[in-house]
Amino acid sequence: MRDTILKELTNQGINYKEVVHEAVFTIEDMNKLGNIFENAKICKNLFVRDQKGKRHFLIVMPEEKKAPLAEIAQKIESTKLSFASSERLMRYLKLQPGSVTPLAIINDEEKAVEVILDEELKNEKLLGVHPGINTSSLLITPQDLERYIKQFTDKLKYIKI
Repeated sequence: MRDTILKELTNQGINYKEVVHEAVFTIEDMNKLGNIFENAKICKNLFVRDQKGKRHFLIVMPEEKKAPLAEIAQKIESTKLSFASSERLMRYLKLQPGSVTPLAIINDEEKAVEVILDEELKNEKLLGVHPGINTSSLLITPQDLERYIKQFTDKLKYIKI
């Protein structure tokens, strides 16, 4: 998947820098790596579903924030949100847990995933996101991330988290 994502970024003319690191599964793991990300804002990525499993959301937010799922559900006009299973993650985004990334929207063949970005991310110089694997991170501008996502879905929304 990494190669597919990198190829697509290149095809779209999007600049990025890849930082290779040991496997990480959580934000805490990322923070233990030290300042290898050139002061990029590392993104926390959550794959959740609504109460009936009819709607799926990829929530992208600054790493230091907590995810108030009830509040987010209200803002996106959803029923109660809960974390989606690893099976759903594989079905919709072709990802393993620990590798969730907004760049995987390229794999959403059913166009079922709604991408929710914290509006604060717009103000960052660089964002850090995985390229579909958890042994590297890509540094990319918020504008380029938005442009990339919009190539694959029109279900992109900014909210204040």
